[in-house]
Amino acid sequence: MNRILKWFDDRYPIISFWEEHLSKYYAPKNFNIWYFFGSLAIVVLVIQIITGIFLTMHYKPDTELAFDSVEHIMRDVSWGWLMRYLHSTGASLFFVVIYLHMFRGLLYGSYKGPRELLWIIGMIIYLTLMAEAFFGYLLPWGNMSYWGAQVIISLFGAIPFIGEGLAEWIRGDFVVSDATLTRFFAFHVILVPLMLCGLVFIHLVALHKTGSNNPDGIEIKKDKDESGKPKDGIPFHPYYTVKDLFGVGVFLFVFFGITFIVPEVGGWFIERANFEPANALQTPPDIIPLWYLTPYYSILRAVTYPLFGVDAKLWGVISMGLAIFLLFLLPWLDRSPVKSIRYRGWMFKTALTVFVIAFVLLGYLGTKNPQSIDLFLFTNVTWAQICYFLYFAFFLLMPIYSRLDPVKPVPDRVTMK
Repeated sequence: MNRILKWFDDRYPIISFWEEHLSKYYAPKNFNIWYFFGSLAIVVLVIQIITGIFLTMHYKPDTELAFDSVEHIMRDVSWGWLMRYLHSTGASLFFVVIYLHMFRGLLYGSYKGPRELLWIIGMIIYLTLMAEAFFGYLLPWGNMSYWGAQVIISLFGAIPFIGEGLAEWIRGDFVVSDATLTRFFAFHVILVPLMLCGLVFIHLVALHKTGSNNPDGIEIKKDKDESGKPKDGIPFHPYYTVKDLFGVGVFLFVFFGITFIVPEVGGWFIERANFEPANALQTPPDIIPLWYLTPYYSILRAVTYPLFGVDAKLWGVISMGLAIFLLFLLPWLDRSPVKSIRYRGWMFKTALTVFVIAFVLLGYLGTKNPQSIDLFLFTNVTWAQICYFLYFAFFLLMPIYSRLDPVKPVPDRVTMK
């Protein structure tokens, strides 16, 4: 076996790759539960690719056949229902994992130097994942997916000068039609997954170049022993591979529990209107995207008045784009001398708490009628406007409160809790 491995390694760096990225990659020894979500994201990506391959074997990207082909998968293909529900559950849980992964970055300052590029690559993955979800949302050719795609694509029409042409180019037609479905299928199945896999690889390379952050925000590479190994680090394999396998086991227990018992999750993972075929003459009462895009949809709808002679719809589109763009700027907006929330003061902790509440509320409000009253005495659009300002205040005021925030002294070595 050693001779065979040596033969392969002389021609392809199997052993050196294993050592560089696993057995001799030293990670901080104080990782906690928040560090499960990076590996879980890779697990869900693999599940999505595998189940997607099986679904494409029977799916027909044609407006006359798409909905019926999904019904065929669900009713006639052996285990087709399982592949479809695994894929739809995986899409939502992918965003659950990604949002928790991003929240961990906010908690422990994983976006601060020397990991600025790592954070930016991660945000590009997040944008690519949103595009992948949007393209896949149309494919079942249900009534909600049809009208949701119609509304979201029409937002590009608000862009001055190029908007209408851009929206027409995305659709491939004047309305959402067979041309739209075909190109969305190509993007969802081929182009975007290839981009995602490439970006994930680049993300991992950047991570292993700078080293992993930890709950204390201490750079373990700065304190090494005589052999050049970090004093506060341990090999990723076997210590963290074992822990990650345990995390994967718990996650799959939840994953399969949802898939087998409540795959639609009351309309949150698969809307009820998507069990009806697309109908251009029957608009659903409330057109909403899936829950993982509703925070930004709610920001879009929160802008109801024109400003400086600019239409409210355009301001909404600008606000939605700015809400995502500000996440890219986090490494430069945060002026705190410490990384981890453990050693930050009350200002940052309060701001982060308010931001999370505002983001969750925006997601909830994005699924509701803007004019109805679901929370106390205000209309949903009023609550969305309040959360809109809280969301942007977190970023725009960060250079001020992060600099003024009282901090605790950071220890020289990592702490175990």
